Amino acid sequence: QVQLVESGGGLVQVGGSLRLSCTASGAFNLYAMGWFRRAPGKEREFVASVDRGGWATDYSDRAKGRFTISRDNAKNTVFLQMNSLNADDTAVYYCAAKYWITGTLEYEYDYWGQGTQVTVSS
Repeated sequence: QVQLVESGGGLVQVGGSLRLSCTASGAFNLYAMGWFRRAPGKEREFVASVDRGGWATDYSDRAKGRFTISRDNAKNTVFLQMNSLNADDTAVYYCAAKYWITGTLEYEYDYWGQGTQVTVSS
């Protein structure tokens, strides 16, 4: 069992930055981690993932070049640094844990956090 708790969401202006954190209980180093988001009226979508060791990362086209995923296994925490935010990034952001190897599909992930709201205003 893995429990995930996100934090760091909030209100930010267009062009600003936010850093999301997700702290896990359980055997964190056995799980690849991902960030997903659900914008109002849309389906949840993949944002970024990182492998168990923190070396291999993957990003959606919309996140690439602006967002950075990282993890600190000593602190059981995964981060999502988001820069150059725009209104389209407004969404509830979820972290998720996938046993052993990374993935980009929602159904592949085993555990989910409750989500944290990010609102980008102009």
